[in-house]
Amino acid sequence: MARILIVEDEPDLAQVLEYNLKDAGHKVHVAGRGAEGLRLAREKRPDLVLLDLMLPDIAGTEVCKQLKADPTLRGIQVVMLTAKGEEIDRVLGFELGADDYVVKPFSVRELLLRIQAILRRSAGGIETEATTVFGRLKIDRNAHRVWVDETELELTALEFKLLVTLHERKNRVQTRNALLNDVWGIEADITTRTVDTHVKRLREKLGAAGAYVETVRGVGYRFADVPPEA
Repeated sequence: MARILIVEDEPDLAQVLEYNLKDAGHKVHVAGRGAEGLRLAREKRPDLVLLDLMLPDIAGTEVCKQLKADPTLRGIQVVMLTAKGEEIDRVLGFELGADDYVVKPFSVRELLLRIQAILRRSAGGIETEATTVFGRLKIDRNAHRVWVDETELELTALEFKLLVTLHERKNRVQTRNALLNDVWGIEADITTRTVDTHVKRLREKLGAAGAYVETVRGVGYRFADVPPEA
């Protein structure tokens, strides 16, 4: 069971989500405005927030930004709910730290699968004994920390798992569907554009080490067998 906060100003949709989440065994809180959502997040400390972007007082993007800026709240998983489905909107959502982005109208069953996968991922984690060094990249799996040269990067939990998954399968092509299943934990016919958006953001954050993640056209992605500069 997880604690889930719904921040949604459409009463009918909020009620449907609340019913289905409670039926799945979760403890649910509901807020109809952004300010109320932030207050409940601080009071209830939910595991996950379902966040509508079009709120009557504070934009959902601002709510997400405030959650991720607060050291005591940034660990909360955020799933954005919005009618805006363009790539630029998705990229902005992920830049703000969202863990997933669901476009309205959506299947409640699919949303529940996504939530289940995010909660499983955040509760699981990746454990190994050693820190890995690969060219300019250093990964500490136990601490969930990543450095390029001597600069530590700020990766989301999803970005970290994506990086580690690709690195552990060096020189082996990973299809988008395989990554969706192994990293997101979802087996569904969900658009693979989600994978492309996350890989793009990961490369940008890796900077000089972004070239280690190679695109295999028409197939997916592959982590280099040896650092390109070697």
